[in-house]
This record gives sequence, structure tokens and C-alpha cells, in this order.
Amino acid sequence: MGVGLPVGFFTATRHGRWEDYAGSFLAMLVVCVPGLVIAPLLILAFSIKLKLLPVALWDSPWHMILPVIALGLFFAGKVARLTREGMLSAMQSEFVIAARAKGLGETRLLFKHAFRIAVLPVVSYSGPMLADLLTGSFIVENIFQIPGIGVFLVNSVTNRDYTMMLGLSLLYAVLLIGLNLLVDFAYTWLDPRVKYE
Repeated sequence: MGVGLPVGFFTATRHGRWEDYAGSFLAMLVVCVPGLVIAPLLILAFSIKLKLLPVALWDSPWHMILPVIALGLFFAGKVARLTREGMLSAMQSEFVIAARAKGLGETRLLFKHAFRIAVLPVVSYSGPMLADLLTGSFIVENIFQIPGIGVFLVNSVTNRDYTMMLGLSLLYAVLLIGLNLLVDFAYTWLDPRVKYE
């Protein structure tokens, strides 16, 4: 979110310029290159060649940097694409054109009016995205030797541990439902047109 939202916002405000094409290309590139390719490249560059960060395990905050980058780049690219498309459609909507015609400043117009509507697709995507981040990171957990939920889920399937498999599937379902419920509540806060009865 911290990378995808600003990149998507910036590329939408620079629509049709070289910044838009460069940001869109980078967002598409990180979506297309999976974590199992990015993780070894990060280890090779930052751990083996430059010796800046540790290779694996989960002992200190320094150990978190490479796995977070390897796992988060894919989702940052998707968030950037969603934000860009949402901003482009919000900037062409009638209320933004009317506010611009009334003389509202461009910065205030973009942040206060257009961004609140443009971020709605990202909010919709964030519920399943967070559940997927918490449970679907098996490959990155294996590469960096992190004892996470994804490793336990795959190992329980391999070892035919039905109790663990059922428990982790239930945990994933609860996470997915809970995060989608939070997304629905966020909708009412972001878009005043949405009302729940």
C-alpha cells in the first residue's frame, strides 16, 4: 500500500507523459515477475554481493526487509494499477469536472475529492490481498526459512495431517471473512453514497 498508492496516484496525475509510462511499466513488471524469482535476486544483490542485509531466518528487524520486499512487490504493482485506473476514472467524473470549473485548487481537488473515490477499488482488493499475504506466502517463507502459516499449511497437506489442514483452512476462511467485513465498513467511511440498512 505504501508503494502502490503513491505510484498509482503519481502516474494518474501525469497521464500521457513519460512518468505515466515509466510508472505503469514498473507496476506491470513487478506484477509479472513472481516472488520466487525476485527473492533469490534480492538475496544475491543485497546479501551476497553487497553484504548489507542477512540472507535468511527471522531474528531481527533487518531480517524482515528482503522477505517483505519479495512478497510485497507483486501486491504493490496491483495496487498501483488499481489506483491509477481509479484516479483516471475519478478525474473524468462529473463532480470533479464541476469542482474544477468552480475554481477549486488542483491539489485539493485531487486529494480531497478524486482520491476518495479512486481508492475504492483498492479497498475492495485489500481484504483478499491481506488474507493472501498472511497465508499464501509459502515460496517466500521457504526461500528465507521463515516459519509461517504457508509452510505449515503445505506441510500438513504433504504429511496428511488433517487436523492441522482443517484448522489452517478455517483460520484462512475467518481471516478472509473478517477482512472483507472491515472492507465493507471502510466503504461507508470513504464513500458517503454507500449506506447499509
